[in-house]
Amino acid sequence: MIKSAAYYSNNGFTQSGERPETARYRTIAYKILKAHSSGEDFHVKFDALASHDITYVGIVQTARASGLTRFPVQYVLTNCHNSLCAVGGTINADDHAFGLSAAKRYGGEFVPAHMAVIHQYMRERYAASGKMILASDSHTRYGAFGTLSVGEGGPEIVKQLLGRTYDLTPPPIWAVHITGERQPGVGAQDIALKLIGEVFPNGLVKNCVLEFIGSGIKNLDMDTRNGIDVMTTETTCLSSVWQTDETVREWLAIHGRENDYKELSPEDGAYYDGVIELDLSKIEPMIALPFHPSNVYTIKEFNRNAGDILSKISPELVNIVDNGRIIVQQGIIGGCAGGLFGSIHNAAEILKNGNVGNGIFELSVYPSSQPMALALTRDGTIGSLMENGVTVRTAFCGPCFGAGDVPVNKGFSIRHVTRNFPNREGSKPANGQEAYVALMDARSIAATARNGGRLTAATELPDIREVKPEYKYDPAPYTTRVFFGAGKPDASEELRFGPGIADWPEQIPLPDDIELTIAAVLLDEVTTTDELIPSGETSSYRSNPHHLAEFTLSRREPEYVGRAKTIRETEFKRREIGGNIGLGSVIVARKPGDGSAREQAASCQRVLGGLANIAAEYATRRYRSNLINWGIIPFICNDFDNIQWKSGDKIKIAGIRKLIADGGTEITATLNGEPIALKTPDLSQTERETLLAGCLINYYKNEK
Repeated sequence: MIKSAAYYSNNGFTQSGERPETARYRTIAYKILKAHSSGEDFHVKFDALASHDITYVGIVQTARASGLTRFPVQYVLTNCHNSLCAVGGTINADDHAFGLSAAKRYGGEFVPAHMAVIHQYMRERYAASGKMILASDSHTRYGAFGTLSVGEGGPEIVKQLLGRTYDLTPPPIWAVHITGERQPGVGAQDIALKLIGEVFPNGLVKNCVLEFIGSGIKNLDMDTRNGIDVMTTETTCLSSVWQTDETVREWLAIHGRENDYKELSPEDGAYYDGVIELDLSKIEPMIALPFHPSNVYTIKEFNRNAGDILSKISPELVNIVDNGRIIVQQGIIGGCAGGLFGSIHNAAEILKNGNVGNGIFELSVYPSSQPMALALTRDGTIGSLMENGVTVRTAFCGPCFGAGDVPVNKGFSIRHVTRNFPNREGSKPANGQEAYVALMDARSIAATARNGGRLTAATELPDIREVKPEYKYDPAPYTTRVFFGAGKPDASEELRFGPGIADWPEQIPLPDDIELTIAAVLLDEVTTTDELIPSGETSSYRSNPHHLAEFTLSRREPEYVGRAKTIRETEFKRREIGGNIGLGSVIVARKPGDGSAREQAASCQRVLGGLANIAAEYATRRYRSNLINWGIIPFICNDFDNIQWKSGDKIKIAGIRKLIADGGTEITATLNGEPIALKTPDLSQTERETLLAGCLINYYKNEK
């Protein structure tokens, strides 16, 4: 149930209190933001940074081009995305060697492949009450520890590495008020999907901070809290934070970090812009159907109406229904959402009274860190899973973004991971290969495995019970293999470049006037970053801007790259003969940018000569930031739905440089000679200067 704005009082809510502008500073989130920044708007410096091997090469390259000499803050480079991809020869290993050399040269922490997924490593080593962490991955969420964390594109990491700030207009704060106790068989993913289904469709918490409070939190162990928290990204909120308690202190103590605990809770009179009530006792096992985590049903409802529901997704899917039951071909439990100690233990407990069997259904489990895998091995859980037909694998994020684990053609995969966007499982519809991913909790995935691949809610099992295993953390895998170089830069260490690593191409400053040619029109309700630049098999090319750009919109608008290149070549010729107008391409999309923080969703457009996006609105703050940091103007068109947008049409904008420089927000352009109104609202001074310079790299060069 969703309520309007309210003040927190005596563990409940009231409608009266101080002015909201003042009372927001009684929330956990604002107290943390204030402690890390200055000014009325928040200008934040983070306690720690993190990146993985899809993003850190480009980040270091950008920072190096902008004058980087050392990492001024704790920076962790993990290798959990490109660790199993075989595409591109030695590219992945070359990137890892580059990352290690960068950690040595600039003073960072390097986590080798298969050691840990990025977010579990940061939970185990750096999440702390009252701290702030920034990472170049959209699922950067450590709120269950009282850590306010943000996932952004690489340029925001670059700013921190160069001593700059993360600039944030004071965000709205929504309370997630948790009460009750969950029933056996209901897990973190069920609670998370219930929340996402409530708030995503109406955009209620877009760019807000979710603050989890309430009496029901004490009934949740840390793995469950973490599993819920990491999924808040799918609500499109900016960040999340939880009140802390003895459960958090005990978890940190087990990991040798009890001193990182502080009790955090909102003060009486804290103002929330909205309240979401979550009664754990009323939540049932859930499923999120293709192609978004918000496409949620209870498993009971889905089984009852499977044919009708599936026919709306794809006519092919009705074939997976047999006698009223959905037949599943694959199950996966892994990553920062599912590969947690408690989830894996409860899945193993369910499978003790059954097994995966020797049919087409298969089940894989990825513990999210080597210390966790070590604990699961020592207490017998790994052996039990293997005995019952489960394939146990290393810490790897592939099932979340489409690298590996592809089910059979027309297959249906159920996964306790973070996303189920189109093609996240790695299928290639253009080649006649289609597969579908649904999100479920580990418990119901195990119940489905025990039932021969027939979709089954864990609560249907007569012997279901919750187990609360004791976790014994041993950091030996880290102390043996991780390079701990923070604060110890060695300028004599040379960066190690592989043949797949390339510098960013030079970009020109924003011209006085621009002429945009529409290279793609995307009129869906939401366009994800996966559609803008595919994940999965393209990830091995992330370190080569020109090569990666060839995949831009390849799954959605295959003609885009050719069109953009043609426009770019025209601009190159114009520069040779002179002129006072810049030519470039533009993507027109109703609501682009949901999903990943990957900056390449923007930088690939820029490499191909993109100068702007035109949208009715932007799905996330991080995508809009990525556009600006790569010199792409994020226009808003309030009349978006009343205009006939067509690829190849010309948009002329006279005086754009003056508008940006003078702080203007509205300009009249012409589309095929007819006037249209465009806006550039809410640009900070730094953002304006970045656009004028042509990109963030140029902005820093201009400062020298």
